[in-house]
Amino acid sequence: MSLITNVMDHSLDDGYAEAAARKRRQGTGGLPRTLRAKLGLAAGLVLAACIVTLGAAQAQVAAPVVAKEREELIDRIDEETAAADRLEKSVDELRAEVSARQREALRDSGGDRSTLTGILSGATPVHGPGVRLVVNDAENSGDGGDGDPRSTSGFSDTGRVRDRDLQRVVNGLWESGAEAVSINGRRLTALSAIRAAGDAILVDNKPLVPPYTVLAVGDGEELGDRFQNSADGVYLHVLQESYGIRTALSVEDDVRLPAAPSVTVRTAQPITEKGTS
Repeated sequence: MSLITNVMDHSLDDGYAEAAARKRRQGTGGLPRTLRAKLGLAAGLVLAACIVTLGAAQAQVAAPVVAKEREELIDRIDEETAAADRLEKSVDELRAEVSARQREALRDSGGDRSTLTGILSGATPVHGPGVRLVVNDAENSGDGGDGDPRSTSGFSDTGRVRDRDLQRVVNGLWESGAEAVSINGRRLTALSAIRAAGDAILVDNKPLVPPYTVLAVGDGEELGDRFQNSADGVYLHVLQESYGIRTALSVEDDVRLPAAPSVTVRTAQPITEKGTS
């Protein structure tokens, strides 16, 4: 406390007071004493005031110009953003048109096998009996500093669903007899990829948001029993028991899956009728 009191009572070092007293004794401290020095000081003050006034006036004059340039820049940004949105919409429409023509060509030239080919390739929407499997992160799984369980780093002990978990679920459904599968409304094909990017799970480079709803078309009761008794079904059960990952499997009478956004043709071979070469 004595140190704090001393600092408060002697906030200015004693050396400054001694230097000021020495200048007063020598006659070098304080305001200028000669007329020439006073005139020089006055001229300096006037010059400084002129510079400040001129700068303020210039800033005031330039303010409307800067504001106008800013508004023009904002307008250009809005125009270019709208143009980019229009181009993106046009690209989506062209992709949809190409996909529709591919499906039409597949249907017209595929013969009796066109329906089966369309289902297997994901080119056509399908519906029928099947199962609905919902997989979600565990409650309060690895809460991060901001309270978001998905903002923590690492997957091993946080109770969060990983990309390889969904891979095993999908592969288990295919192996159990599923004819078509989708995740959160995205149809899976033979070329679909389930990957992780940071903390997000991607399906064909499109991010997914939990809960993950997996729909599979097939023989509902048999498909559900086969999956639960398979190695991947047991793996999912272990995740539920060990990490608290939430799962729910139900048999549905009518499961509807959309067509894949785009179908990539890798190879093609013309179909010849019997008796022709």
